[in-house]
Amino acid sequence: MNLTRRSFLASAAAAPLVSARPANRPNIIVILADDLGYGDVQAYNPQSKIPTPNLDRLAGEGVRFTDAHTPCGVCSPTRYGLLTGRYPWRGDLKQQVLWPWDRPLIEPNRLTLPAMLKKSGYHTAAFGKWHLGWDWQTTDGSKINPGVRIGDPQRPTRVEFAKKIQFDKPVTGPTARGFDYFFGVDLPNFPPYAFIENDRLLTQPTVEKPDAMFGWPGPMTPGWKLEGVLPEITRRVVKHVEEKSKSDDPFFVYFPMTSPHTPVAPADEFRGKSGAGVYGDFVHQTDWSVGQLLDAVRRSGKANDTLVIFTSDNGPENLTYPLQPEFGHASQGPLRGAKRMLWEGGHRVPFLAWGPGRVPAGKVENEVVCLTDVMATVANLTGNKLPNDAGEDSYDIGSAIFQKNRAKPIREATVHHSMNDQYGLRQGDWVFIDSPDSSHGAAEPQWWRDKFDVQKHSQPAELFNLKEDLRETHNRYEAEPARAKAMKALLEKYKKDGRSVPPRKP
Repeated sequence: MNLTRRSFLASAAAAPLVSARPANRPNIIVILADDLGYGDVQAYNPQSKIPTPNLDRLAGEGVRFTDAHTPCGVCSPTRYGLLTGRYPWRGDLKQQVLWPWDRPLIEPNRLTLPAMLKKSGYHTAAFGKWHLGWDWQTTDGSKINPGVRIGDPQRPTRVEFAKKIQFDKPVTGPTARGFDYFFGVDLPNFPPYAFIENDRLLTQPTVEKPDAMFGWPGPMTPGWKLEGVLPEITRRVVKHVEEKSKSDDPFFVYFPMTSPHTPVAPADEFRGKSGAGVYGDFVHQTDWSVGQLLDAVRRSGKANDTLVIFTSDNGPENLTYPLQPEFGHASQGPLRGAKRMLWEGGHRVPFLAWGPGRVPAGKVENEVVCLTDVMATVANLTGNKLPNDAGEDSYDIGSAIFQKNRAKPIREATVHHSMNDQYGLRQGDWVFIDSPDSSHGAAEPQWWRDKFDVQKHSQPAELFNLKEDLRETHNRYEAEPARAKAMKALLEKYKKDGRSVPPRKP
C-alpha cells in the first residue's frame, strides 16, 4: 500500500463514516470552471471585487494550492490533459481549440479518468461543457475532418458543413470516452444550441441562431436562452449527486462549468451583485453554482465519503476584461498575462481540494502541480495501477492534498503550452519560456507594461525567477545562460521521450 492511500485510510479511521464503503473508494467530484482567473476568487485575491463565499468556504475547509497550472493556456487541450493525464500537445491538437463539428480529440484507445474509475465499480457522469469533439452523422457520410484540419476555424466551411448533419441521429461523445452518463452542451457559444443527453439531442435545433445572440452561427432550438444554460446544468448535477448518494456505490462526477466563459450571461438575480460589472456577476453566479453542488454533498450525509477538486481550465479571457480602470478588479490577480499566453496569468489557476475528515482544513499548499496530476492522484487513491501508456505526464499529488511529508518537489518540472504551440518549462523557482514573446498574438495592454515597468528585450527566449519576480518583468535569459540551456534541454527531452513521468514499475 502506498503512502497516499495509507494517509487517506488513517484519516478515514478518525472520521465518522455514514456508510460501509471502503475508505479508499471515496466519491470523486471534479469541478472545472471555464476562464476563471487566479484573481477572481477572494480566497486568492482579497482585492477581488467579486463575492465568492462558497469558494472561500471551500478553501477554508480544505487545501488551497497557490501554484497550480493548466497544461495549456486554452480550454480543449486542458480538458484533454485533465481527463487523460497526458500533455495535450502530444496529441493531434497543437494549436487553437476544437471548433464546431471537430471529431473527438481523445483517442479511442486511450485510458481516461472516468474509464479507469468505471472499471473499479464507479458510476461516472459529466455535466456541462464538453468541448472535446463529437462524431456527428451526416446525410452523405462525410466528416468535417480531415477536410478541415482539427483546430482550424475555417468558419464558412464549418457553417456549410452543418447543413448536412443529422441532428435526430445518435452522436458519439463523452459516453464513448468512459462516462456512463452525460448532460450538457458542446459549449454555450457553439452550435448546436441545444442540450445533449448521452448520445442524443434533447430537442431538435430547427432554427438558426439570431445574429444578435452571442456565438457562432448555426442551428438552435427554438426559444434557446444563454442565461438558462448554467442554471440547468447545475440543477441536473445537484439532482444526480442527491440520487447517487442514496447508494453506497461510489460515483465520479465531472462538472465542467460553462462559466464565466463568454457568453457572459448571468441570470437576472445575479446582475448587479458584484463590483466588477456583468463579468463579476457571472463569476458570482459561478460561485453560487459550486455552492449548490457542495450543499447537495453536505445534505447527503456523504461528505466524509467524498473528495472534491475545484479548478479552472486556464486564465481569464484577457487583461482588459473586465475593464480594469472602471472596476479596479484584476482577474489575473498579481500575475502577468491571461488566457492563451505562456506567462503565469495564462495557466496559473485556483486549485482547491476538499474532503471533510480527510483533507486538512485551512491548509495553504505551495507545491507546483498540474491539472494532468488529477489522474494519477485519483488512481493511487482508489487503488488503480496506471499502465505506462496512460497518464504519461501525471504525478500523484496526494501527499500535498493529504498533508504527507515529502522531502523534495513532487514534479521534476512542468511544461507550459500556449495556444500557438509554444512552450515553457517550470522548474523550482524558475520558468523558462522558449519564445521571445509570451503574448503570442494576444495583445498585452500598454498600461500593464507601464504600471509594472516591464522591460523590453531582444533575447530569443525568456527566463524569470518567480520567487523574486512573480510579475515576470525582468528577463534573466542573458544573465543565466547555463540555467536557460539546461531547462531548454529538459524541455526537449520531455518532448522526445513522450512522457515526463518516469516509467512505472510493473
